[in-house]
Amino acid sequence: MTEQDIVAAARGWIGTPYRHQGTLKGVGCDCLGLVRGVWRELLGPEPEPPGAYAPEWAEALGTERMAEAARRHMGEIQPAAIRPGDVLLFRWRAGLPAKHAAILTTASRMIHAHDGAAVAEVAFTPWWRRHLAFAFRFPGID
Repeated sequence: MTEQDIVAAARGWIGTPYRHQGTLKGVGCDCLGLVRGVWRELLGPEPEPPGAYAPEWAEALGTERMAEAARRHMGEIQPAAIRPGDVLLFRWRAGLPAKHAAILTTASRMIHAHDGAAVAEVAFTPWWRRHLAFAFRFPGID
């Protein structure tokens, strides 16, 4: 598996409608469902189910649940070392847990799913860069 394989798989999800807890390409997904779907396409069965989660789970729990799960199955990297194919986790505000995920496609673009819109490839703008909290690399990528 290469970085280009990850980017190509993620781009295959563009246009998938947003659906909270969804994980089906072309049917519906949320940001975590996008990452989970790309994992299944490239690596096979998911290593663990995330369990049910409410849209405001991060605020309610106050823990880095997404980052902790990613650490169990992916290699954590420094945000300064990101490259295409990496999974990015964002926090909306300082002090809140990271609760949004995207996949970097180029040095300046990423793919993500967010409420009210379909999966899209968007600019990785300074706003996103300021909110980047964690970065992870799929297993098998050097």
